[in-house]
Amino acid sequence: MTRDAAIPDALIEALRDAQHVCVLTGAGVSAESGVPTFRDAQQGLWAEYDPHKLATPEGFLSDPSLTWEWYRWRRQLVSEVEPNPGHVALAKFERLVPKLTLVTQNVDGLHQRAGSTSVIEFHGNIFVDRCFAEGSIVEDSGSKELPTCPRCGSLARPGVVWFGEAIPGDAMDSAFAETAACDIFLSIGTSSQVYPAAGLVEIARSAGAVTAEINVEPTEDASIFDYVLAGRSGVILPKLLDSLSV
Repeated sequence: MTRDAAIPDALIEALRDAQHVCVLTGAGVSAESGVPTFRDAQQGLWAEYDPHKLATPEGFLSDPSLTWEWYRWRRQLVSEVEPNPGHVALAKFERLVPKLTLVTQNVDGLHQRAGSTSVIEFHGNIFVDRCFAEGSIVEDSGSKELPTCPRCGSLARPGVVWFGEAIPGDAMDSAFAETAACDIFLSIGTSSQVYPAAGLVEIARSAGAVTAEINVEPTEDASIFDYVLAGRSGVILPKLLDSLSV
């Protein structure tokens, strides 16, 4: 295990030789930019509310105004932060390898703002509105009223995956296929406990890929990775990028 220290030479060499790198990122990456995790966002004014009231289809239908108030507050929080060095390093790394696929559990769009282009959003995007009935994207009018779908008149909802909902099929299929085809798999800032994203490392291992975990603290599944680097992604990823250029 390496904590904010030297990157193992064998991992650096593997990355230099890699043809396809697949990266999974979780809340820990965005937390370094100051984005509250879902649990963090349940503090203060919102501590009295059950998360399932704010992040389920049933909760939305029972009180859409409350749900939209909470998500607009979260959008404001996210809009006020910037991509951190970890986001930037991944965007730069994309330009150094023949192919990089980035699968993120985050909904904040910070990877794209940092310059990453091959991003699969497992849980959607908090800045996207979708028709509740049909799932199609609805343009945000900027109104403080409850948004509706101009085509069918249904309420619009935040374009994120809620409790009890399935990962979008195209995102899941793409993530599984790309992971099965990679030769390096990096799990960064995620607990590795939420499926199906947590199962990607097993797909990578089955395909013979080199695997590495980068997290502030080793996860419960750290032992299945070839390399475990304990520390902040905003420190380790730029250091890894520098090592590749030496």
